[in-house]
Amino acid sequence: MGDRYRQRVRTLLALPDQGVDAHLIVSLENRFYLSGFSGSAGWLLVGGGERFLLTDSRYAEQAGTEVPDYDVVVSPSLAGGVVKIIAEQGWKRVAIDSPHVSVQGLEQLRQAGPLVQWVPQAGRVETLRRVKDEDEVACIRGAAKIADRALQQVMEMIRPGTSEKALGIALEHAMRECGAEALSFPTIVASGPRGSLPHAQPSARIMEGGDLVTIDFGSVFRGYHSDETVTVPVSAARANRQQRHIYDIVRQAQKAGLDMVKPGVKASAVDAAAREVIAREGFGDFFGHGTGHGVGLEVHEDPFIGPRYQPDFELEPGMVVTVEPGIYRPGSMGVRLEDTVVVTSAGYQRLTRWDKRWPT
Repeated sequence: MGDRYRQRVRTLLALPDQGVDAHLIVSLENRFYLSGFSGSAGWLLVGGGERFLLTDSRYAEQAGTEVPDYDVVVSPSLAGGVVKIIAEQGWKRVAIDSPHVSVQGLEQLRQAGPLVQWVPQAGRVETLRRVKDEDEVACIRGAAKIADRALQQVMEMIRPGTSEKALGIALEHAMRECGAEALSFPTIVASGPRGSLPHAQPSARIMEGGDLVTIDFGSVFRGYHSDETVTVPVSAARANRQQRHIYDIVRQAQKAGLDMVKPGVKASAVDAAAREVIAREGFGDFFGHGTGHGVGLEVHEDPFIGPRYQPDFELEPGMVVTVEPGIYRPGSMGVRLEDTVVVTSAGYQRLTRWDKRWPT
């Protein structure tokens, strides 16, 4: 277990813990964060000076290589293996990664260990994950670089006659070719009137010269995600005045939100700054989602930037967030612009680099 993982576990165990003896971690992302284990099946059990990784036979060799400082326990039943270790250690109260445990999973644990008191604890590891270290930021920057390079390679496809689906497939293939180990999410491509659908999946619709096309895309690099949205005209010369006007409003809103990103600023204030620009121009009813979210081992994670998320929550250096306002006019058009940025001591630094200025 590398120094970074040791320190993360120590930090977790140092948090107020409601008097528990150990912590059971079942989330794939939280498990990776605390151990570096990348297999698809496995639970962590940590308490005192003990560190256990439970997995099945498929990952026995991989686990021994990736997490040599953990005691690797191969068990056909993770629940049964966990309860056996708890009994051997004499632990009575165990915190459980409650948002990631199903009702069925909890019942299996209770049946396997009726004497164990399972203490639900939500968001403890996610809270630690909010602030990224330099290596994590470098991975997110790497993912963004891959995605931006891929978009550049398929830009020539944004022309009349290309289908949304063809563009989406080409972009996803290009991200893979450029080094993405996975996609952050299914690529969103929405052209013309379908631009009013914030999460539109690519359709068979053929792009036309007077369309705007919104592309939301991201790649995964060393386990970390990128997230970026661009809106571009299929033909800048054929874009109408309303399209340019709405695009300019969204760009101003994004700049207003980005300008607010700095340590000590409330996340809700970032949202308010972007939202106020759109509302002032009369389009407030056409911007319904939050202004942003954290990015890391998950493409959507703490902290969230919106009017209803922890109103007093303040940004800190090392947090990686998106700023992505949009305007969506049903049946007509849509514009969204999104960048992923890291909060610095003085403000922010963009990790996604695509130029959001209207093309000339």
